[in-house]
Amino acid sequence: MTPPTTTAASASKEIFADLLKESYGSSDGLEGSVVKGRVISIENDTALIDVGLKSEGRISLREFSERGRAAEIKPGDEVEVFLERMENAQGEAVLSREKARREEAWAELEKSFKANKRVQGVLFGRVKGGFTVDLSGAVAFLPGSQVDVRPVRDVSHLMGTDQWFQILKMDRRRGNIVVSRRAVLEETRAEARQELIANLTEGQVLEGVVKNITDYGAFVDLGGIDGLLHVTDMAWRRVNHPTEVVAIGDTVKVQVIRVNPDTQRISLGMKQLEADPWQGVDTKYPVNAKFKGRVTNITDYGAFVELEPGVEGLVHVSEMSWTKKNVHPGKIVSTSQEIEVMVLDVDPNRRRVSLGIKQCTENPWGQFAEGHPPGTVIKGEIKSITEFGLFIGLDGGVDGMVHLSDLSWDKPGETVINDYKKGDMVEAKVLDTDVEKERISLGIKQLGADPQAGVVKYKKGDTVTCTISAVHAGGIDVAFGEGLTSYIRKQDLARDRSEQRPERFAVGDKVDAKVTNIDADARKIGLSVKALEISDEREAMAAYGSSDSGASLGDILGAAMRAKGDVEPKKAGTKKKAKDDEGGGEADAE
Repeated sequence: MTPPTTTAASASKEIFADLLKESYGSSDGLEGSVVKGRVISIENDTALIDVGLKSEGRISLREFSERGRAAEIKPGDEVEVFLERMENAQGEAVLSREKARREEAWAELEKSFKANKRVQGVLFGRVKGGFTVDLSGAVAFLPGSQVDVRPVRDVSHLMGTDQWFQILKMDRRRGNIVVSRRAVLEETRAEARQELIANLTEGQVLEGVVKNITDYGAFVDLGGIDGLLHVTDMAWRRVNHPTEVVAIGDTVKVQVIRVNPDTQRISLGMKQLEADPWQGVDTKYPVNAKFKGRVTNITDYGAFVELEPGVEGLVHVSEMSWTKKNVHPGKIVSTSQEIEVMVLDVDPNRRRVSLGIKQCTENPWGQFAEGHPPGTVIKGEIKSITEFGLFIGLDGGVDGMVHLSDLSWDKPGETVINDYKKGDMVEAKVLDTDVEKERISLGIKQLGADPQAGVVKYKKGDTVTCTISAVHAGGIDVAFGEGLTSYIRKQDLARDRSEQRPERFAVGDKVDAKVTNIDADARKIGLSVKALEISDEREAMAAYGSSDSGASLGDILGAAMRAKGDVEPKKAGTKKKAKDDEGGGEADAE
């Protein structure tokens, strides 16, 4: 048998290829690509797809559903699928809708990434560090920090909804796509902010939604742009925390207070929509009037009392109690306590009201002054001892002070104060009460008579007869009058220096002296024998003439003294001779 020629063999191969192609359909380059097919039927949870091959393929309905949504497919629909293999073990084409969608999606996503365009997707799952997003078949990663402009704890309201994203990074070889929703929001907000700010004016009233709350205020969404509602602008009354007035999600009506186009900051207020309670405050709360109020805040320097919502006054610590000094305000009043106060001063311009608590009660200093006039003897406990005196507790919770100088008539106060101790019960006499300065002056020495009270009946130049009570190296102590005492210094004991000797005197001797100084406040009187002798000499000179009469100074003094009967007559000429000796012979010349 003659073998077929080469031409005949080639023709046979071509015929076989045509028959095979007719049987299986054209498959050149089909595997690994996206082809079009038609839904033949829906059987249970699969769809039978005809892609023009010898046999159909089956695809799970799950692959036709988008993330979080049910599949919408029916017989006769034309769909694009990915042909993985021409035929499997069961003789069916191996098809995939997911891979077809992924291929389509990657091609579109690459175009959007290069053009820096936004893409739409569905957030459908949570993974470590973020969330998964379906971008029309391609799965992308959304980091947690890129979900929103501000940190979001709950994203349930975003799950399964269409959202716009910006592609940050993509690598087709690794199948890696990273997207950001925050970038889209920031860009959108920036555009909306610019437009909204351009249309905002101060004083404009808007509605917004509270988006976030901090310790110092709340951020209100005005429709694409946020404004700050500061805690001090929420209400006229004191607001300790914004949550007392608003909550996240609340719709609030606000007024635009300030708009800064450069920083794009918007300041909002709620209290500005209400009447200002400070209008006419000086009429509503006149000085010296009493009102009830509630303590809203306590500080080291006083307490704030709310007279009405939005109007608070300060009770300074010094105006809280008549008797409790240097006490923290928190030990006198407590927060939320209702108290009675008196208006002390009102300054509408500075929005300040000064209040007092103690003025609503009787002034104990005034009560004490009425019931204890000067000279009243009181009894009390020593509350404290200071370097300048004793403080004694008195009726009505007030204290009186005994100064060091009022402890004793004849002893130094610094010494006498050591005889007292805290807690002792003592008697004292009221000397003076100053209600305005809240001072009560007491005296203990005034309980007895002043031994030097007689000082005031003497005047400078008087001559007194003293009894020597003590002799010292520097002078002598003397007593005179009715219990008065004084001290005569050594230099005042005689005119002649040779006679200025304290030892020539003895206790009990009597001596005349002249009053040279009187200190009524200190109750002291100064005496001098020397001054008396000089005074007597001058009087004698005036009475008996000068040396021109021929009599010597000794004769004149002797005569004067004899006239007074103070000394025995002395021999005439004794003084004259001494004078002549001192005068260098002037007597002989006469």
